[in-house]
Amino acid sequence: MIDKNSPIPIYYQLEEQIKERIEKGELLPGDSLPAEREYAEKYQISRMTVRQAFTQLVNEGYLHRLQGKGTFVAERKIEQPLQGLTSFTEDMKARGLTPGSQLIHFEIIPATTQIAGQLSIPEYGPVYEIKRIRLADGVPMALETNYISANLVKGLTEQIVNQSLYAYIEGKLNLRIDSASQVIESSIASPIEVKYLSITKGAPVMLIQRNTYLKDGTPVEFVKSAYRADRYKFMIQMKR
Repeated sequence: MIDKNSPIPIYYQLEEQIKERIEKGELLPGDSLPAEREYAEKYQISRMTVRQAFTQLVNEGYLHRLQGKGTFVAERKIEQPLQGLTSFTEDMKARGLTPGSQLIHFEIIPATTQIAGQLSIPEYGPVYEIKRIRLADGVPMALETNYISANLVKGLTEQIVNQSLYAYIEGKLNLRIDSASQVIESSIASPIEVKYLSITKGAPVMLIQRNTYLKDGTPVEFVKSAYRADRYKFMIQMKR
């Protein structure tokens, strides 16, 4: 029920009610919510108040809107701890999801000034440019572009990159991946990200740039990724 005499804003009360039903499993991913008008009539509140509650739940990742179809319960976000260095494949398997990749682009190109600097190789040196859609249970999660020195990591093929790069680098080439630095920022999806991630124009994404190093400090990989903000979130634990 909505308590109109409470100092707690009405939109927040409605938001918490819907959120509680989702967390209890009364509303499941993919379920359609009644229209704003129905909520407004049921609780005798304004449609603007209902819209405010819906918008907040969309922003928090509990709901998503489909233009012309309505408002639906969103799939639960995948939590990615920021401690430890793991591959996408390892992350998904650890969560009981089936990892997958759809290869969009694979070729050896001459390194640009930026990429050469990131990989500590001569400018125009050969690098693999690999663009993939990363999938979890068949759902697009991220659009990822990898740059790897072809002189360091030899023998890459399209078949290998459709599996796990880290497994090949460590298991087949006996190169020890040791550490990485990562920068995360928010953005609005570009047209290519909208296309390959199956998201709407203007949807939020998390842009991640990662540099990965071997045990001796040699850069082994430079990656630029765009993750769906509606399906992925990062988590970190801190101690004082």
